[in-house]
Formats: sequence, structure tokens, C-alpha cells
Amino acid sequence: MSSPIYDVLIIGSGAAGLSLALRIADRSRVAVLSKTTLTETNTFYAQGGISAVLDAEDSIESHIQDTLNAGAGLCDPDIVRLVVSLGKECIDWLLERGVPFTEANSENGAQHLHLTREGGHTHRRVVHAADATGRAVESSLAQHVRAHPNIDIFEFHNAVDLITARKIGLEGNRVLGAYVLDTRAHVVKTFRARLIALATGGASKVYLYTSNPDIATGDGIAMAWRAGACIANMEFIQFHPTCLYHPHARSFLISEAVRGEGGKLLLPDGSPFMHRFDPREELAPRDIVARAIDHEMKRLGVDCVYLDISHKPADFIKSHFPTIYARCLELNIDMTSQPIPVVPAAHYICGGVRTDHRARTDVPGLYAIGETACTGLHGANRMASNSLLECLAFAKLAAEDIVMTLPETPPPPDLPEWDESKVTDSDEEVVVAHNWDEIRRFMWDYVGIVRTNKRLQRALRRVELLKQEIAEYYGNFRVTSDLLELRNLVIVADLIIRSALSRKESRGLHFTLDYPHTNDNEPPRDTVICP
Repeated sequence: MSSPIYDVLIIGSGAAGLSLALRIADRSRVAVLSKTTLTETNTFYAQGGISAVLDAEDSIESHIQDTLNAGAGLCDPDIVRLVVSLGKECIDWLLERGVPFTEANSENGAQHLHLTREGGHTHRRVVHAADATGRAVESSLAQHVRAHPNIDIFEFHNAVDLITARKIGLEGNRVLGAYVLDTRAHVVKTFRARLIALATGGASKVYLYTSNPDIATGDGIAMAWRAGACIANMEFIQFHPTCLYHPHARSFLISEAVRGEGGKLLLPDGSPFMHRFDPREELAPRDIVARAIDHEMKRLGVDCVYLDISHKPADFIKSHFPTIYARCLELNIDMTSQPIPVVPAAHYICGGVRTDHRARTDVPGLYAIGETACTGLHGANRMASNSLLECLAFAKLAAEDIVMTLPETPPPPDLPEWDESKVTDSDEEVVVAHNWDEIRRFMWDYVGIVRTNKRLQRALRRVELLKQEIAEYYGNFRVTSDLLELRNLVIVADLIIRSALSRKESRGLHFTLDYPHTNDNEPPRDTVICP
């Protein structure tokens, strides 16, 4: 029996995936896959906000220049201008869908959206919903997606692999569908689609310490790689400077907006230190702040530094950061009267599946949007709150292209069903757990905030062995979500290591002691790896 055909299969359900679904659903039949529940995404946990030029004293040119400065010479200027120019339109689109952004009163009593400022921005231009912007955006979009008659939602469906023409012996390499594990029924289903969009988020779970939820395992990047897409700039891993340091607070982020509103970074003795690293101090771009914290922790042999905003009025702190305040209080940290212990953690991958200005990849019929993609917006370092803007802008751009492309895209043929006749249930699940732990530990130790060639070569040797082990395991046993994520993580780790080794300079988020300076003798280049 043939599987149903969708016009568009969207893999991932964060801001990028849900925005795309809503923009095309009136004119196409759409399937949205979510690895767990619909709203368990990186978007849901985003605290800060969305950057957009809304203030009369701000300008598109200023936002462009700030983004280019943060990107350390690797941003695509045309893409930056394209995305930044869509900022207000994207915010208006969210407001129309009921996203409850925080408002403020003008001097004349009129209400307008409250704008905060974050690292790298020269103006207040970050629209937010208190300190839980992602939750507000994700919840509103999910409500609309669930109500739309042309969108079928498949929760607890984990994509195994893309099906391309080449994989089933046909000419070309167009995407035709995907094999997908229904994790509740424990069966692999075949989805057919005219077009496919990857919106699977990031891959920071490849590191031991991360601000990301458990679902951030680089699935879209790995699937695109296996399907024949080129991957770009994977060496640029953004480590968020301030994750809460507490044994019971795994992955809890302390928003950059805390520093934007006057929070100071302090050493354990209470002395500030950012002035010694950058004149912008706490508002320097994240790579500079993260390296400064890493340097001070290693210099002093301490486990964390501290972020202090207790000099602000208590009511101000509670109203601006209610989520952070409540979580800290649960752990007996009162941020209105004491500093918050913080450490850097892997937060965002600026690289990903290489796309053009319409989110198209090298594989015909395959799009990539959001953190999964490398669009040219972020360059060597993402500026704060440009990520959700990118999700929304490229969902719009991809939607426009999809609507034009669909009428001339033929339906996919019948596809072979998933074959597990030669595999068995695993009796060695400990192998998956052990390999997962090993990858995340050596990536943290050898491919972290500060790198060397020797550390990277050690990591490369280990990842080569693990790739072989995991491939053998995958070939012998029935798939599980843990195995699929491990298989994807080892590809992501390999791509990050190889990209880092190929860059013979320090630039943006990539810092190596062997090449501590930026190479200004030749034009900046992207690191592109193709299968």
C-alpha cells in the first residue's frame, strides 16, 4: 500500500518549521514532524528575543553594520540586508498571530513594544515577551498550526533518513520522501513528499555542557549530509557566556538581556574583569565574553564566575526577568540581592546545511531553515537575537519559493518500505550510552572554546573509530531514537572537527592557539565540506 503524498514535509517544529507550515498551508498539504511533543524545541527555551528595527532612532543600516561587525568578515552582505529588512514585517506577522510581546508606555502615554539591548547591538532593538520570548512565540504558532485543516502533525516521529532518487536507483538526486521512526509504535514509516524542508534546529548536544534541550542533536545537518548536501562553517560554535552553574540546573540559560540591562560579570572575589578584555565590557559579542570567562576560570582554577544585577531595583528585576528570577529562587539564589553563578556552554551553531537566498540546498527539492541552515547571515559569529529573526525571515523566503515551485514539481513515485528483515533488537544498549558520552566529552575537552591542532587531531582519531563502531551497530540492530541521535551526532562531530582543522586562523567563534590571529592577507572564506 502506497504511503500518502504531501506537498511539503517539514521536519522540525520550532519557529522556523511552524512559521513555514502556516505560510504555505492555505495552498498546500503539509506534514509537520516533531521528534517529541510539538513544542519541545530550541525555540521554546529561547529567552532573549527577536532583533528588528522598530525605533525611530535606530536604522536598517545600523542593524546591518552591527551584524557584519559581529560576523567577523564572513557574513554575506546581501543576505544580511535581505534578512534585516524583513524584521518589522516578521514582528507584525507574529503580532497578527497573537504573540504577547512585552509593551512599554511612551512619555505621551501611548503604548509600544518594549525594546531591550543585547551584546553587539548599538541600539535597543530586541523585541521580547518578558524573558520567555521563545515560549510565547512557539505556543502561539503551535496553536495556529494545530487548528489548520491542511496541516497534519506527527508528534513523537523521529526522521531516520531522507529518501533521494539516487538512493533508490533513479536518475538525479531529488528528495522524494523520508523514513521516519514512530517512537510510540516502534515502527518505521515511509513519508512521500514533493518538497522537504529541514527545520530540526541545532546540534549543541554534541558538547558535554550546553544550553540546548536534549533534542538538539544535529539531525537535519546529518540527514542532509547523507543525502548529498554541502555543509558550511561548522567550526563556528557559539558558547553562550552565561549558563546557570548549579548541579540541579542542567541547561538553564541566563539571558543576555541581563547583561543588556546592566548586569556585571564578577570574579569570586567580587571584582569585575570584562574591562580588561573589551571596551564594550559586558556588551561585547558572545565569543569575546565567553573566552574572557573561560580565561579567568582557567587562570584562577575556579568552577564559575558570577553575574550580578542586584544593584537594580528588585521590582525591575522581577518584572524584566520573571522566569530567571523564579528558577534561581528555586535553587536558593535570589538575584535581587546576590550574584548568579554562571559558566559558558555550547549554545548555537552558526554553520549548517549550505543554502541560497531562498533556503534551497544543493539537493533538488530540499530546503533548510533556522539553525539547521548556513545562510550567510551569521558569518563567524551570530549576533544576539538574530537567530529567531533568521527563522522567521527564511520561513517567509522559503514559503514564497515553495508556492512558486510546487505546481511544476511532480509527485514522488512509490517508495520502497523500510527493510529490517536482517536486523535484531539490540542487547547492547550500553554501547549507545557509552559512545554518546564519549563524543560529548572529547568534543568539550578538545574542540571547545579554545582549540589547538593537537587537541583537534586527538578528537579526529577518536571520531573516526566511533564512526565505524556506530555504523556497524546501526547495520545490525533495529533503530531507536537514541541510536538515530548518536548516528547523527557522530557526523556532526566529524564535520566540526574537520572544519576546525581546515581553518588556519582565529576568526569569530573559532579560536586556536596555533593560529591566534585573523588572517588578513587574503579574503575571508567559508569552510565548505561536500560529500
